Formats: sequence, C-alpha cells, structure tokens
Amino acid sequence: MAKSYRVGVIGFAHMHINALVDAFAKLPNVEWVACADTVPSIPSHTEKSSSRRANLKRAHEVTGIPKVYDDYHQMLDQEQMDIVIFCPENARHAEIAEAVAAKGIHMVTEKPMADSLSDALRMVRAAQTNNVRLMINWPITWSPATRTMKKLIDSGIIGDVWEIKWRNGASMGPLSYGKDADAFTDEEKGTEWWHHSAPGGGALLDYCCYGACVSRWYLGTPAIAATALKANLASPYGDADDNAVITVRFPKALAILEGTWTTFHTGIPTGPIVYGTKGTMVTVQRQHRDHALPTSAVEVYTTRSHDPTPPDQVVDGEPLPVGRATLAEEFIHHLETGEALHPTLDPLMNLEMMAILDAGIRSAASGKVELINDATWNIG
Repeated sequence: MAKSYRVGVIGFAHMHINALVDAFAKLPNVEWVACADTVPSIPSHTEKSSSRRANLKRAHEVTGIPKVYDDYHQMLDQEQMDIVIFCPENARHAEIAEAVAAKGIHMVTEKPMADSLSDALRMVRAAQTNNVRLMINWPITWSPATRTMKKLIDSGIIGDVWEIKWRNGASMGPLSYGKDADAFTDEEKGTEWWHHSAPGGGALLDYCCYGACVSRWYLGTPAIAATALKANLASPYGDADDNAVITVRFPKALAILEGTWTTFHTGIPTGPIVYGTKGTMVTVQRQHRDHALPTSAVEVYTTRSHDPTPPDQVVDGEPLPVGRATLAEEFIHHLETGEALHPTLDPLMNLEMMAILDAGIRSAASGKVELINDATWNIG
C-alpha cells in the first residue's frame, strides 16, 4: 500500500461511523482531509455518547480530521479526496452517494445500504456512471465464525439448508449503550433520527438487515418473497418501529429475521442458526481458551435429537486474511488490485439484501406477501 489516500467523512448520524473512521485511521497511508455532518430534520442538541455531535467531535478532536464543514456540498467542492466515508441517516445514503460519485470519489458506507431498494439502485447507478467504487460495510463480515459458518454450509456438513434464523436485539435500542451518565432521556431520544420513520429509523432496518445479509449470502440465491410485521411497542417518543419480524421465502429455503430494541437479555444464543437436512449449526460467543479474549465459534449438531445436547463439533472461527482483515484494508486492497470485495460488501449483492428489506417494509404496510423480482432492476 504505497499510495497515499486522502480521506473525508460525511454524516455522523450513525455511531458506527466511529468504527469506520478508526479502521482507516490505523492505516499508515491515510491522510485525513475534512468532514461534515448532514443537517437533521429534527435538531439534536445532546453531545452524549453515540449522538451525532459526539461522533463528529470525536472525529475532529480524537482522530484529528483537520477541517469541519457545515455543508458537505461545500466540502466536496473545495477539497480533493480519494475516498469518502459516509454515515448519514439511512434515508440520505443515496443523496450523499450521488454527490460524492459525481466528484469521482470512491465511497464506503455502513449497513443497511439505504432505506429502500429504489435508493439503493440510485447508489449503484451513481457509482457505475462515474466509474467509482462503492462498498457497503457490515460489522458481521468481520466475524471469523460467521465466515466459517459459510464454509461449513458449503462443505455440506449439515446437508441442504432449509431454514436460517437470525435474531438481533441484545440492547434496549441504539441509544442504550454507554454509562449511566450517557443515558438518553426519552425527550432526547425523540430528537434523534433513529426513532423516526422518515429518515430511515427503526429496528427493521437497523437489525433485520443483518439477517437479510447472512441469509442471502449463506443460501447463495436471491429471495423471491417476504412477509413482515413491525410495531412500536415501547418507544412512544418516535413513530419508528422498535420490533420487527420478516419471514423470507427463498427458492428452497426460508429465513426468519427478527430485530428488536426492547431486549434486556437475549437468554439463548441467537445465531445465525442454520437448519439443514443433516444437522444444525449455531454461531455463539464464548470465552477464548486463555479466558481473556472473547471470541466466537460455530457449534455443529449432527446427531438427531429433540432435547438439549452438547454439540458434536465446536469449530473456531478461522483467522481473517492477512492484509484484508479490516474494512479499510479490504477496500484499499479492492482499489489497488481490482479483486472482488467480500460478497457481503459488494454493492450488487447488497441490492439483493436491500430487496428483502424493501419487501419487508412493503409487507408490513400492506399486510400481504410481497414479491421480489430482480428482473425489474434496471441499473444501466
């Protein structure tokens, strides 16, 4: 990686921006240029941990991004950059991607790709039209056990996969992390985009998206239909859903995707759980052998039983590839070699993941099964 890359940041709405920035900050050939936030429709006044103001302040004062612009359009007009990381509200991903691509700048954003399939298509068209690269990061991509589970599926160890279950919700919402002093009041939560539908908030997009990712990746084929329910059960300070379930029909399998912001404790390992014709696999968190480092592994069950039994095998996650072990290394490697991104990070694969979420959103509104027809996607 001899070339130096000038990197900028747009959007601090999603706290995952901190992990994206940190990954690039570890590379010796990254030169920070500037950053700018988007302007929220509902003003946010808090600087508590995970807030957009705290995220921006961290990038400027801790990471050392030298310039802070009030308007990202001005930043794009005045600065020369090779890469822009953008993490605004989900509903503004397409807007930012089009503006960045028009300047000939490569792009990295965070999951989910957008808040709708139509916006995701806008992003791909913008990248293709302007001959720039786009990567959609998924934190789960960097889980060794998640990758190992895919290899085990492909090896046929549990036969043909007929169902995948995903439940994500080890929290009381995206603003529930941190120390007591950083706890958001209900009034403060009401001013954050997460709890509002218009900017793309809600548990379906936040957490069911992971299930859309792993099920499409693991099964290796596009989904064909989805049905969904979503509800606001305990978040009266906003109109976005805090619980959602999507059931997805694949050609030869089903997937059940659950997202929740109202879980104090998960109770049991929540996966991914993969059911096959010859066995079951579960990804679990467990202690490393030295009892110091947490890690994850895949439990493999190939003995027929309806009762709890020890796994027949416990497979540790394989180490990530050297030089491609972080999102930043992967993207730079992609730019410099032209080699394909990991499948979960590829924009075309992400269109298919986004199609699942889009169908789920439509189904929750219509109360009907919604079809997924990728033949209608015209990205040319």
